[in-house]
Amino acid sequence: MSSSSLKSTILGFPRMGSDRQLKKLVEGFWAGKITESELAEGSKKLRAEHWELQRSYGLTEVPTGDFSYYDHVLDAAYAVGVVPERYQALDKQSGLQAYFAMARGLQNKSIGIDVPSLEMKKWFDTNYHFMVPEIADDQQFSLHTSKAVDEYKEAKALGYNARPVVLGPVTLLTLSKPAKGSSSKPLDHLSKLIPVYVELLGQLAAAGAEWVQVDEPILALDLDAAVYKPAFEQVYGEFAKVEGLKHLLTSYFDRLGDNLVWAAALPVHGFHLDLVRGGSDADAALELIPTDKVISVGLINGRNIWKANLDKQLAVLNKVVSARSSAAPVWVSSSCSLLHSPHSLKPEAGHLDQETLGWLSFAEEKIEEVAILAAAAVDSSKVEEQLKSNAAKVLSRQQSERITRPAVQQRLAALDKSFYSRQAPFAERQQVQRASLKLPLFPTTTIGSFPQTAEVRKARAQFRKGALSANEYKEFLDAETRKCIEWQDQAGLDVLVHGEFERTDMVEFFGENLEGFVFTKKGWVQSYGSRCVKPPVIFGDVSRPTPMTVDVARFAQSCSPNKPVKGMLTGPVTILQWSFVRDDQPRSQTAGQIALAIRDEVVDLEAAGIKVIQVDEPAIREGLPLRKADYEAYLKWSVDVFRLATTGVKNETQIHSHFCYSDFNEIFTAIKGLDADVITIENSKSDLKLLGALEVHGYAAEIGPGLYDIHSPRVPSVEEMAARFAALQKYVPAENLWANPDCGLKTRGWAEVKEALVNLVTVARDARSKQQA
Repeated sequence: MSSSSLKSTILGFPRMGSDRQLKKLVEGFWAGKITESELAEGSKKLRAEHWELQRSYGLTEVPTGDFSYYDHVLDAAYAVGVVPERYQALDKQSGLQAYFAMARGLQNKSIGIDVPSLEMKKWFDTNYHFMVPEIADDQQFSLHTSKAVDEYKEAKALGYNARPVVLGPVTLLTLSKPAKGSSSKPLDHLSKLIPVYVELLGQLAAAGAEWVQVDEPILALDLDAAVYKPAFEQVYGEFAKVEGLKHLLTSYFDRLGDNLVWAAALPVHGFHLDLVRGGSDADAALELIPTDKVISVGLINGRNIWKANLDKQLAVLNKVVSARSSAAPVWVSSSCSLLHSPHSLKPEAGHLDQETLGWLSFAEEKIEEVAILAAAAVDSSKVEEQLKSNAAKVLSRQQSERITRPAVQQRLAALDKSFYSRQAPFAERQQVQRASLKLPLFPTTTIGSFPQTAEVRKARAQFRKGALSANEYKEFLDAETRKCIEWQDQAGLDVLVHGEFERTDMVEFFGENLEGFVFTKKGWVQSYGSRCVKPPVIFGDVSRPTPMTVDVARFAQSCSPNKPVKGMLTGPVTILQWSFVRDDQPRSQTAGQIALAIRDEVVDLEAAGIKVIQVDEPAIREGLPLRKADYEAYLKWSVDVFRLATTGVKNETQIHSHFCYSDFNEIFTAIKGLDADVITIENSKSDLKLLGALEVHGYAAEIGPGLYDIHSPRVPSVEEMAARFAALQKYVPAENLWANPDCGLKTRGWAEVKEALVNLVTVARDARSKQQA
């Protein structure tokens, strides 16, 4: 195949920058430290750096429009005028202020502004969160920003061969929800939205764009063809009328399956296939996609950090190339956007050992892998050394003695069914726990973490640099823990937490204390907005060499002689989901190994006198496969590993778990199957949709649906939380209902935390008084 007909590109690049420059810019703007123009200029510089990086490795085309101040779904909604009524006054004053209010909420009592944010959900089965657009019955659409066109022109002016990226209208509406009080479905508004997209596409064509990448990842879901086939045909039939512009229909994260049959017939100019997670589509796609259409082959995994086996992926690429006519265009690309990968391996030199470095590939290295594949498909002799080097490193990982620990595998294989059940059913445990804990009606608690202040971060940094000794750092942490517990006690909370000041992250902390993990220096990925996480890397078999939290939990409980302090652990599924996971054994096996490590910790916490132990699983819904045919197997092993982690304790020990930012209806039966004594669950940001799940499925154990959103800096009033709590009492028996926030408080400031929790305690106390009257 000639080099002119084989394009190399990626679907998108991480936004934050090599040193999280975007995070610093955005948070500086929020804090009033930089102006809107300074934010724009800093962002423009960052985009240019990312485009140049892609060109430097030989990519023939760069994506534009993949950059966002906060979230690309919010960008797409805002661009077409989807601004809910509560933000419209702000939008008239300042578009950026309204945009960030939709993302974070805005509370300024001095000028009478108090608006909550949009709902937040997980982006398909990733740990990235998107803001959920709201579509009103009388929704009107119009081009509201010129972002897509401006960023394309920006790249073009710098001399880059660029391809704009837009989120497709069918996906945008499918991911949206009806505005409160609306009776129409978002997809009912498709006909009104299409002309606005056509206008945008026309502007891109006029600006000189040859191709536009239209992301429609809902094609990887189970779709009702009777609904979605005509919707896609309507959209892309109108798009085809835009002169001078070609459309790359793009899906990722899983196979298209049956959707491919009708999608392949759409009047577009090319199709992107994720052949990493949807490899089963390959043969059908080659048969169904017309030979005059581009096939963009997603061969480099945008979701994990392992070096690609280029020989293996080159064989797939050559199969696609050989199946097409000599003139049929083939592109080589990442499987999905590299948004989900850390920026670059370069900062890890000297931090990670050379063997481990050789196994890994971050976004910058994935760009090079794409370029090598494209070059090899044309003339492999030109990249012979790169292919040999890659093969040697892939083989090194396969043969490394660091990967397998026979004792760990033997322990997991030897388990019997007794390891997956508590000593007694919940009803019996509940009576024993009530007698032991003596909690009031409507107990109050928090989810775990308290604010990670500048002082906490400074002390941690000093300790890591050696400026604080281990004893000095421990004294600092003990003092912070004691202050946190004393404040909770004074505020009237019933079940306390130690605040987690020793932890940078709820997964990283445990990975640092388990065998089988390694940690990066700057392997940050975006979770939501400016929030970044640094996932651990699970490279081998997992085990717990020593207790991880027992000493801290024992000290914390000693600070509270009259109230229980929870032992705080992260569950096996969440540790798995929020890590970069080895791909040489089933994920269920790795999760089982983690579960045994957590089980050992739970048992040790109980032996240390901790009566309430929380094992968080906020990612259990996130791990649910995109296709319903794959649900049963995943839910079976995910429930099993939670039970394995938590069932080694006596009836008196109360096991809690926490879940957030998901559609719970699909997994509520599984949540019940976990057999936790108490669950706390996100509720406030999703308009009490949890109530629907409770109504349909019921829940016999104790439950604490969140009363306020912690991802927003606004403080909810007593009246606001009381209304939510009253609604919950219609579905949950009073003796089973807890009062708590939606999630941990790590990212918030102490002032807002104190005010919000005092309000929450007031709500619970008032409810007790009414119940007992």
